[in-house]
Amino acid sequence: MAFEAKRRGFRVTANDLLQCCWHIARGLVENSSETLSSEDAEHLFLPNPNASNLMQQLFTGNFFEPEQSLVLDTFRVNVEQFPEAKRSLAFAIMSRALTRKVIMGHFAHLQAITYANTPIRVKRNPSIAKPIRQLFLDLLPDFNRAIFNSHLSHRSFNTNILDLLNGDSNYDVAYFDPPYCMSHSDYQAFYHLLETFSRYWTDKEFVGGTNRYSPPLDSNFDRKTTAIQAFNQLFELAKNIPLWLISYNDRSYPSVETFETLLRVTGRNVSTYRYRYPNSRGGKGSVKGSHEILFVAKKE
Repeated sequence: MAFEAKRRGFRVTANDLLQCCWHIARGLVENSSETLSSEDAEHLFLPNPNASNLMQQLFTGNFFEPEQSLVLDTFRVNVEQFPEAKRSLAFAIMSRALTRKVIMGHFAHLQAITYANTPIRVKRNPSIAKPIRQLFLDLLPDFNRAIFNSHLSHRSFNTNILDLLNGDSNYDVAYFDPPYCMSHSDYQAFYHLLETFSRYWTDKEFVGGTNRYSPPLDSNFDRKTTAIQAFNQLFELAKNIPLWLISYNDRSYPSVETFETLLRVTGRNVSTYRYRYPNSRGGKGSVKGSHEILFVAKKE
């Protein structure tokens, strides 16, 4: 959404609680000129004696073969030598490479290695058998072509939206995409590997067969006991923004009807749009038969 807003000529402020998502915004939205050369890309994969072994410890045998985990640890130490915009662009490309490498594009299962060694699966999706380095290099040209200068200043943040709006609400339009509380998918559990790779945790416990980090990052929007309070706080902090667009799902808590009521209490005109998922699972609540919801709340 942030990239599309930039493409359409808006001045954009992007924010995400997850650092792996923030890198995408800083690399593609805030960044207006820096690209990665082939020499930059090659440097990211050069052997480095200072590389740590976090990815090897956590994800060898459940997501990657040993040599692929080593590639990630090497990349992780080398990317720190890049300036901010290039570093975030490199992280953004690697995140996409990893969601192509691992079957189903998320990290809440343990089938990655099995499927990568199953010919019928590889025939259907060749990316799962490719080396990570090759996937990165394949994606590099498309990401470089996505960098453009809109001649406006864009910003990206990695914080809780409540903290961001507490000091800044001077926007014309806000697009909010909160966690879908009580929906089937736990977003942090699905993409924990990308966040661990980005932050390179040294103070977390890693639990379960997928070695997801614990405790998860806390936003207050993803717990039933605090979700309504967090939304009310969000609406109060954003009260001066004329137009809100809010992504939601009809399997979330609170219910669509309750959420509409919360919005109408603010005095806004509220329109609700539904899109029914016809098949599949995955993503934030996209279960067959459920509905993606878009709330449009306009200030009187």
